[in-house]
Amino acid sequence: MATINPYLNFNGNTEEAFNFYRSVFGGDFTFLQRFKDIPDGDKMSAETQEKLMHVALPVFNTVLMATDSLESMGQHLTMGNNFHLSIQAESEDEATRLFNALAEGGTVSMPLDKTFWGAYFGMLTDKFGIHWMVNYAYPQN
Repeated sequence: MATINPYLNFNGNTEEAFNFYRSVFGGDFTFLQRFKDIPDGDKMSAETQEKLMHVALPVFNTVLMATDSLESMGQHLTMGNNFHLSIQAESEDEATRLFNALAEGGTVSMPLDKTFWGAYFGMLTDKFGIHWMVNYAYPQN
């Protein structure tokens, strides 16, 4: 069965926020990736390269995740769009079914597709204004 995790967006201070959350909740980051480590990351400014593309911190029975929203990439952070509910599907079919159902009457901001990080991923805002991410991580061989 799929799981849902909170996904937070920060205005360039994700690392500071997540170091704080780690000090509060304990544990270790299970994933931390900077923009310099993504395809074409070397074409970004030195400051942007050091920002966080993705970070994950297990907290209780969920995973708190986040990214830096970058104005240089056309992302505009405002209260209300600074979080998503992130669904971790167990199959590509489940991801497609959930994505299409949530998108009905809503707005797709990133269609489901295979990504450079080895997942099937898409983003949308449902008809009630809630932001969703749907992700299926392909098994690693």
